[in-house]
Amino acid sequence: MPRRLMLLDTASLYFRAFYGLPDSIRRPDGTPVNAVRGLLDMIARLSTEYHATHLVACWDDDWRPQWRVDLIPTYKAHRVAEAVSGGADIEVVPEGLQAQLPMIRRVLELAGIAIVGAAHHEADDVVGTYASHAGFPVDVVTGDRDLFQVCDDERAVRVIYTARGMKNLEVITEETVVAKYKVLPQQYADYATLRGDASDGLPGVAGIGEKTAASLLLKYGTLEGLLAAADEPGTGVSAPVRAKLSAASAYLEVAPAVVRLVGRPPAARHGRPARGTGAAGRRVEPGRLGPPAAGRAGPAALTGAVPTGQCWLRPSVASNNDTSASLKPRADDAGSTGMTIRFAAGRCVSGGLNEPIC
Repeated sequence: MPRRLMLLDTASLYFRAFYGLPDSIRRPDGTPVNAVRGLLDMIARLSTEYHATHLVACWDDDWRPQWRVDLIPTYKAHRVAEAVSGGADIEVVPEGLQAQLPMIRRVLELAGIAIVGAAHHEADDVVGTYASHAGFPVDVVTGDRDLFQVCDDERAVRVIYTARGMKNLEVITEETVVAKYKVLPQQYADYATLRGDASDGLPGVAGIGEKTAASLLLKYGTLEGLLAAADEPGTGVSAPVRAKLSAASAYLEVAPAVVRLVGRPPAARHGRPARGTGAAGRRVEPGRLGPPAAGRAGPAALTGAVPTGQCWLRPSVASNNDTSASLKPRADDAGSTGMTIRFAAGRCVSGGLNEPIC
């Protein structure tokens, strides 16, 4: 079977599982396990349907990194349940889901699925790193549009978009991004910076919406190119747009570092000419934008290929009904636990040890 890496935006999936299944799915002691059950059902289906041979559960080691907050204080501020001075803020998570998070990690470990996070970084940054370094095709599973920036037809990197539910999965490629947003994936971070994103607390540039952002990037290629043109007379940037960009100059200075994924090398993010054209047939040449300016808080570099020495999962579904499904590590993988995670009557057990784990 040809190798294919699947990268899971794990939090996106377990939130969806939690809200998608009734909390009547519980352990004998009354603890809800609907998110655990739903997440593993999703993994079994996704990895089977899209023929994944390698699987990584990308984890939010820091859901709201301080270096991003230092740059844009409103970043995810509406999701803060409790601010912690000198530490990581506590995210708003339903009590029933919070109780399941340790179980989710334990079940993934027992299933042999690699859980990968990075200190001071979000799962998106881990996804961006692996998507850029993998030497074979990649599927990114997420409900977050920010990850559209990793799509790369030449390297066979695509997004399996879950926002419309598991019954309406959408495969996002470069062609899809261009058709829907009129920008290339390499431009998507700049597009999101201009447009803003209320779900992440990004204000955007007042008066510049999706259509205007796309048309400006079509003409000027990158945010850097647009700002350079706005500083020069006779470049075609209208007076109203110049005024809007000027009013948002402080935001535009820092926002790109917040929006762009950490860990993507220049060659993958900005270093090659964009393939394809926009709606008007113009070829877009991505610019080069460096890390945050000296003296400003910024991210550490994330680099590396797909990890070795992990147990990669090849799922097998024992049954198509709602009461029994299994995830079984491949026998030829180093580090395999030899266990099968099996569901029976709403309870998941380790088939190797017959030990209840949730």
